[in-house]
Amino acid sequence: MLDLLQSTLKELAHDSAVRALILRGSGEKAFCAGFDIGSLPTSAKGNPNERLKALDSVELLLQSLAGFPMPVIAMLNGFAFGLGCELAICCDLRIGAEDIRMGMPPAKLGLVYPWTGLQRFIQAIGLQSAKEIFFTGRTYKGERIKELGLVDYFVSRGELEEFTNNMAAEIAANAPLALKGIKKVMDMLLQSSQLDEAQKAEAESLFKEAIFSEDAQEGQAAFLEKRKPRFKGK
Repeated sequence: MLDLLQSTLKELAHDSAVRALILRGSGEKAFCAGFDIGSLPTSAKGNPNERLKALDSVELLLQSLAGFPMPVIAMLNGFAFGLGCELAICCDLRIGAEDIRMGMPPAKLGLVYPWTGLQRFIQAIGLQSAKEIFFTGRTYKGERIKELGLVDYFVSRGELEEFTNNMAAEIAANAPLALKGIKKVMDMLLQSSQLDEAQKAEAESLFKEAIFSEDAQEGQAAFLEKRKPRFKGK
């Protein structure tokens, strides 16, 4: 499944028609219940580095999701634990049904979570919230999930799909070059508040590409004419 998700994200990332992405769990019980604990390479047998290579596909998937060029919405339609919780954190926006449960149990399993994952949580929900969920290993429910920053919106289960689709449609109606450029620069700023010269040049290039684009002209004209813009991604 990890390989299939990775290949699907790669395919969609190169599809110019994609302007927003929704990630959800199949069925209604779980968004993602997490990594298969029984398959963790905890045995002392064999080369430890070789055994840990099995987890490389996990990190590749998380990088692909976090680095997806267009905005990604997690539609949390059920439980999200461990890796499932990090999958949600890798998304740009998180919308959850009011009855979901979320948590990060590595400390209860005797594990130090990978530094890349800890960094993502700190960047997404802040250091104090990250400390609480990792130190306690609690299962969270109700408003505390939102207070910790794990979700942006809570809606009833009956409204979840429509609310999420409407959010995606609102995002997708905006200019593709603007969406892609804004997300790219935000991602660079997450890695360092001070961009190096190459990053500054890339950010400025994205700004110029957008402001001189056909979409910018269309957006300006639509604003002045008081109508909805018709963006083409050019």
